[in-house]
Amino acid sequence: MINPRYKAFSVAASEGSLTKAAELLNYSPSGVSQLITALEKELGFPLFERSKKGLTITSNGSAILPVIRELLSQEERLQQVISEIHGLSVGVINIGAYSSIASHWLPGLINQFCHQYPGIKINMMEGIHQKNEEWLNNRTVDLVFFSYKKNMSYDWIPLADDPMVAVLPKSHPRANDSSYPIKEVVRESFIMPAQGRDDDVIDLLKRHHIQPKISFSTLENFAALALIEEGLGMSIMNNLITLNYQCDVVKLPVDPPSSIKLGIAIPSLENASPAVRRFIDFAKQKLMQP
Repeated sequence: MINPRYKAFSVAASEGSLTKAAELLNYSPSGVSQLITALEKELGFPLFERSKKGLTITSNGSAILPVIRELLSQEERLQQVISEIHGLSVGVINIGAYSSIASHWLPGLINQFCHQYPGIKINMMEGIHQKNEEWLNNRTVDLVFFSYKKNMSYDWIPLADDPMVAVLPKSHPRANDSSYPIKEVVRESFIMPAQGRDDDVIDLLKRHHIQPKISFSTLENFAALALIEEGLGMSIMNNLITLNYQCDVVKLPVDPPSSIKLGIAIPSLENASPAVRRFIDFAKQKLMQP
């Protein structure tokens, strides 16, 4: 049985509001408040600072939150194992992902999976690499779809290589070339997505000792593509994120060629719940390159 005090604390920490937590948990706000107060008494220290603006987690609360979420994850895993023994496929899977993967891979994948396993519920969140790592580390999500980085402390399941491309306005002098020399970036007005923190692009430029002149930073790649269409600069992106956008731009492979490795990261595949392992196997079957 999942501990209701732990669950109330975890959801309230995510939402920053007793009212929102109550809606998600099907409790009254006072009921959620009582569960959290009871947990605080049990632990001997406050978990939140309460104000009219909502809840702010304390430093002690932040310290125990990943542990609480790990306990909740193990309780969920226990329930799923019991269900598996009884021949049922049930559970909840929380997924983090790059926006490119969330837009192009996951909708169809989740649709097919949920048709095959209707008893398994899937929640999805999208964000940049740093945000996905944060969600994974504090156990907000069970697994993430993003790019491989050296020395990651997770189990890694590779799925596909995604080439990096230069995205140029149609008026660019190199718009008709067959490729774009990466060294030319130093001469460009550069548009950086992901709030100026696109790890994949930054890593590529660092490998070539390039410091770009960033003219604009955008949250979403779509905004960057729109700026490029207007001739306000150029950018480097992984190809997947550029698909299906209706922008009149030019995409060229970078020279020398470069790609990122996309896949699934999970704290421990061995300790994952049956539902999570089933989803990973399904994703490998549908997405893994031969």
